[in-house]
Amino acid sequence: MTLIKHELRQGKLSFLIWTASIGALLAICIFLFPEMKGQMEGVNDIFASMGSFTEAFGMDRLNFGTLIGFYAVECGNVLGLGGAFFASLCAVGMLSKEEKDRTAEFLLTHPVSRRRIVTGKLSAVFVQIVAMNAILYAISMGSIMAVGEEIPWKELNLFHLAYFLLQLELAGICFGVSAFMRKGSAGAGLGIAAMMYFLNLVANITEAAEFLKYITPFGYCEGAEIVANGRLDGGLLALGLAFGAVGIVAAYLQYCRKDITV
Repeated sequence: MTLIKHELRQGKLSFLIWTASIGALLAICIFLFPEMKGQMEGVNDIFASMGSFTEAFGMDRLNFGTLIGFYAVECGNVLGLGGAFFASLCAVGMLSKEEKDRTAEFLLTHPVSRRRIVTGKLSAVFVQIVAMNAILYAISMGSIMAVGEEIPWKELNLFHLAYFLLQLELAGICFGVSAFMRKGSAGAGLGIAAMMYFLNLVANITEAAEFLKYITPFGYCEGAEIVANGRLDGGLLALGLAFGAVGIVAAYLQYCRKDITV
């Protein structure tokens, strides 16, 4: 518990900045919707004629004149990219920063097993992701109520659940990567998150690359699919969480036998 508290204190500033930034962007998007709602019929026609661009973002299957269609694209991109970047950054340096900051010697001389160290650091990542998503969910619902729109509870709950699971998957993968690194790298975390996002765009554009949806967690966060089906894709979701679990298992195996230099 002491280690978890220590990690939460260390990551407090980053957590506050990311949560405030994503929350502010979500609120701005929602508060803009009433002003833009009446103009969306023309926007829908424009997007419908833009070919691959609209397919990449799923805009050809959503009605921008409805809150759920607008939310799926505008707020979905904010939640998806912002949450993915935060989760990846939070996890990718968690196990390697002791070597980078030369604090490994101090940590490992305590009567705490390496397994407990990994568990404590993983728990700190999980707590931050849960806390951020709870705050963002409250901001979204509060903003929708503030503009006087009716809340489509089912779809919004599925959206937020999908992005929460996406963040857990990316955090698990990056946590595993962290165990193999000597020095924490923010670039590695951002690179993994960005790569997964663009793989999904490619999968949406061409049928030949549809198999990429089985690799990227953004595949089960498609707003158009969630709205149309009223559920998450169980197959993609199970595969994605398996990837995250593999990353976590790799972190335990590697860190517990790793020759840590100071």
